[in-house]
Order: sequence, then C-alpha cells, then structure tokens
Amino acid sequence: MPASVYAYPESQEVANAVGKYVIEHQNKAIAANGTFKIALSGGSLGKILKQALIDNKEIGSQAQWDKWEVYFSDERLVPLDHPDSNFGLFNEMVIKNLPEGTKKLKLNVIDTNLLTGKDGQLDDSVDQAKDEAIAKEYASSLPKVFDVILLGCGPDGHTCSLFPGHKLLKERSVLIAYIKDSPKPPPRRITFTFPVLEEAKSIAFVATGAGKAPVLREIFKGQSQLPCALVNDIKSGTSISWFVDSPAVEGVDVLTSKY
Repeated sequence: MPASVYAYPESQEVANAVGKYVIEHQNKAIAANGTFKIALSGGSLGKILKQALIDNKEIGSQAQWDKWEVYFSDERLVPLDHPDSNFGLFNEMVIKNLPEGTKKLKLNVIDTNLLTGKDGQLDDSVDQAKDEAIAKEYASSLPKVFDVILLGCGPDGHTCSLFPGHKLLKERSVLIAYIKDSPKPPPRRITFTFPVLEEAKSIAFVATGAGKAPVLREIFKGQSQLPCALVNDIKSGTSISWFVDSPAVEGVDVLTSKY
C-alpha cells in the first residue's frame, strides 16, 4: 500500500493534522487494548508535538495521557537533561507544558546508570559493553507492536538513527542497535531497527520546510535506498503516512491530500 501524503500550506496546519492523527490512533488503541503505545523521534518533531497537543487545546484536551506508553525510536547516549537527548526534547516541549493535574504517562527511557564517556562522544573513557547493555535493556522493554511510530526525515534521508549506506539498514538480529559512528553528532546512540518498524501498525513521518524538498523528491521517485524510502516501502501491512508543508513537497512527484 503506497504511503499517504498530507500537505498543508503552514506548519501549524501540519501540526493540527498530526494531532488529529495521533488522537484518532490513540482512541482506537485504547478501545482495543486499554493503552496507547507510541514511539517518537527527535529533531523538529518536539516542536510539532507541542503545537499539536499543547498549543492546540481542542486537540490536546482529547489526549488520555495516563494511557500513553511512550518510547523513543532512537536516543543519544547522553544524560536525559542533555540538549541532545530525544527524551529531553519531548520533556521540555510537551511534558513540562501539560496542564496541572494531568495524570502521568509511562515514559520508557535509557538506563542512565550505564552511561559512560561525555556528551555521547567516542573516546577512551567509553565502556562500549555498557553502551551495548543500554541497547539490550531498552530492547527488552519494547512492546511487540507499536500503535504509532512518529518519525522525522533528515535532509540526507535518515530516520531514527539509521543513516544512508549504514550497515544497520540490514540489521535483523536485534530490535535495538547500538551505533558508535553516527555521521551526525553525537556519534554514540541506540536506534530502532527495521524489524521494529515493520511490526508497527502505523508510521507517520513529519517533514517541513523547503530544505526537505530535495530529499523528498529522491524518496518518492522510487527505487531509492535512502532509509526513509526503505521505510516507505515496508510491505508488512504497516500504514505509512507523511505530514508535510507545501515547501517540503515543492517539485515532488506525489499525490497529496488533507487528513
């Protein structure tokens, strides 16, 4: 099933559509299983989620936060309050801005007691066995199936911490992989692998800005080996959606609609 692409003139409209998508999938998941299992990436997604679920009170008021189980599709091996932490970004943008009295959501984060080194850098103070233990422990916490995975798309076509041409694109023996040579700093991270993505019920990419248009043209022309394109081509029955603004799909050969 080809990906659905939802395009809007302004980023706030993109955020509103993402919010509607999240709430719709939340309601389905809670009705079926009593919980909503969602995974998030970092980057500009934090700002979009704030616009969608905090700034937009009409949508945000429908979030049943105490039923949410939140995971992170990749994480930098840094303290949770570090500027590079994906959890830290979600915490600053969303959790700290929830209305007073909001029931707590379940947050699944890396075991920071196992962190070594500094700022996710690779140097002599790093214990790689502990890095790998962080990945293994995080993998053990994953549900069998995610209701929703929200992803970004880098200008190079990377998503999660799966980078173009990297060996982890073919990794199938583990659910969470350790990476120590990320081309984007910091180099030390953990990331979902394709077996996790392929089991998700729904995956949505969020991409905004004219800077994303060149890579989206590459992704949607077909036959691309970029990580985002490989996710687009998942054949396991996972529903794939894109939420974009008009500049991001300028010149992209794809049909768009409204969510």
